[in-house]
This record gives sequence, C-alpha cells and structure tokens, in this order.
Amino acid sequence: MREANNGNWHTAHRWEKFLSGHCDITLTRHWSPDHDSPAAAAMIALHARRSAASIQAWARHRPGRPLVLVLTGTDLYRDIHEDADARQSLALATHVVVLQQAGLREVPAEWRHKARVIYQSAPALKPATKSTRLFHAVMVGHLRDEKDPLTWLRAVASCPDEHMRFEQIGDALQPHLADAVLAAQASLPRFRWSGGLPRAQTRQHIKRAHVLVVCSIMEGGAQVILEAVQSGTAVLASHISGNIGMLGDDYRGYFTVGDDAALAGLMQRCAADPAFLRLLENQCAQRAHLFRPAEEKRLVINLLQNALKDCDERA
Repeated sequence: MREANNGNWHTAHRWEKFLSGHCDITLTRHWSPDHDSPAAAAMIALHARRSAASIQAWARHRPGRPLVLVLTGTDLYRDIHEDADARQSLALATHVVVLQQAGLREVPAEWRHKARVIYQSAPALKPATKSTRLFHAVMVGHLRDEKDPLTWLRAVASCPDEHMRFEQIGDALQPHLADAVLAAQASLPRFRWSGGLPRAQTRQHIKRAHVLVVCSIMEGGAQVILEAVQSGTAVLASHISGNIGMLGDDYRGYFTVGDDAALAGLMQRCAADPAFLRLLENQCAQRAHLFRPAEEKRLVINLLQNALKDCDERA
C-alpha cells in the first residue's frame, strides 16, 4: 500500500491518523476473520471493486456491524455501473463516502441515501514567490491511461514559447506511456520527467509551479488538485465530474478531455496574461476551506461515530 504512493494510499493513511486517537485501528490490504480480533467493530473499505472480497467477508462474519465504503474515481465513473462485485460492495455497505460533491450524482438512486461527501485535505503551504521570467507547468500523477498524459504531452509539444517550462512527476505504470514520456523528454528540451517523488517533495514542486495540470478522463476527487489549492497554485483541469466537484461549476480553468489544443491555449494564456492567472488563483482560493485537515478529521470521526451509533440502534 505505502509503496504505491498514490491517492488511495494517502487517503487511507490520513484517515488512520485521524482515527487513531479515538479508537484502535489497523490498516491492511485485505481483511479476513482468520487474522482479526473478535472485537473488531467496524470496517472502512476503500475501493468497491478491489476491496470486494474483504467487504463480502466482513458482511458474512460481522453482520450488522458498520461497513463504510469510500468510492474512488474508477468506482464512481465505471465499476459501480458495470461490475457485479463493485455493485455488491455498494449494496452491502452501511455507509458510503464520495470525495467531492458531484460524486453524489453517480451513486445509484437506491443507495444514494447512504452517501455523504467528505473532501480530502492537505495542510496549507505558504505560497511560493513564482518566477517572473519562466512560466512553469507541472502534471502530477503516475503514468496510466486514466490520467491521460498523452494529451499533456501533445499540448506541451505545441507550446512554442521559450519561456515556458514543463514537468511530469509520477512513476511509469504502463510501458507505452513511459516510452511516450521518455520520447518527449528526448525531443523537447523544455520538458522534464522527474519520476516518482515523495509527497512532501512533490508538494514543493506544485507550490513553485504557476499551474498544475490535470488531464484525467476520470477522477474521484484528485488529491493533487486540493494540494495545489492549498499551495496557492492555479489548476488547469479536464472538464469531468470529479474535477468539477472539486473546483466548482464556474471555474475558468477547464478544458475538454483529450483537447490538447485547448490545454495548450490555456497554458499560453496563463503565461501571457497575469490577470487571467490571478483569476484562477482566486477561484482556487475560494475553495480552500473545503480542503482543511481539521474539517476532514471532524467529518471522518463523525462518520465513524454515527456509523457505530446507527448500527447499535438497529441491533
């Protein structure tokens, strides 16, 4: 889990810290009654499809006990609509969490009454003094198709301004995308692939950039978006439900999924028009209250307390 260094791992680790002062908690990849204390009172499962076996085992061996399901991007925008195991997880859950407001609309109507929104969080960083000589755009995410790095690479290749610099952060999870990024680095002197970096280091790169780029074709609620917001960095994001739920309907930094020309145009406008970049920064700042660690902690603790109370009252 930790070695994955992805959004799901960071969510699990953060929630573990939030709850550790209120109950005994174990973070595990799989749950089985053979390796568990009889006193286990509740399960919080992250990812409906990947956690399906653990969810089914919990429902069999801990009937009536709280089973909280946190839905990820692939859950919301694919699996719960077409995968039988994911749909069963949703049916078995006593409580459901989505990570941004627009996600509620994706939960099938018969289970929506179980769902609530808990935004993820990150500590606010003091904004950096950004370069006035070079414009820096960064994309953060492991190289996989859902993140659509090819649109980003096409946009980078079409930006002629010598004062623009581009960086990709993330490990290569799919070989064809690693080949594409390596080819871009070889042919584009203003592009750099930094590979996977520790979270704290990645946040410093985001903080120093003028814009964070998110090209994803699906997102449950991208951690990197809130990290940019909490660092004073504007976001350019694909116009998908998961990103709209994070940044709001009226955000001005969206582009159509796969539209590299539109993304390139937005990056060039941000580089050439300080007033437009400030507008995006201000719009992001207006969302910052959603992503405060104290608020996420309060909601997570409240979720578990209510889940235990609800199940006790039904017993």
